[in-house]
Amino acid sequence: MKRIPALQALSREHHAALVLAKACIRAAELDAATAIAEQCARVRHAFVAELTPHFDFEEQNLLPVLLAAGETELVARTLKEHEAMRAMVRTINDHVEAAALAEFGRLLSDHVRFEERELFPRYEMLADK
Repeated sequence: MKRIPALQALSREHHAALVLAKACIRAAELDAATAIAEQCARVRHAFVAELTPHFDFEEQNLLPVLLAAGETELVARTLKEHEAMRAMVRTINDHVEAAALAEFGRLLSDHVRFEERELFPRYEMLADK
């Protein structure tokens, strides 16, 4: 789907996030200690290098526009999921385990799809006015 220029980089980052999410789920399903440890390390790195800046940009630039337009449910869901992923990464930092990795992968995947299907289209409608 073609996005407005303000969202194009975020959508490209979503592709990388989906790849990460799928790798998390796959590693958890393998239930091999080495694969899980490697994927947890990958999550920690990606969270600092990619996901945190992505979340920060959305929270500082998109969500205020949506909130001003009365889109409180979309904003609340986005913030709730961002915080849930932050908490999951803290868990992954403390404990290398398949269940936490799989849960993070599923939430990340669901979150990306939510943003692409609901949040971004609504933002584009508002930005087009």
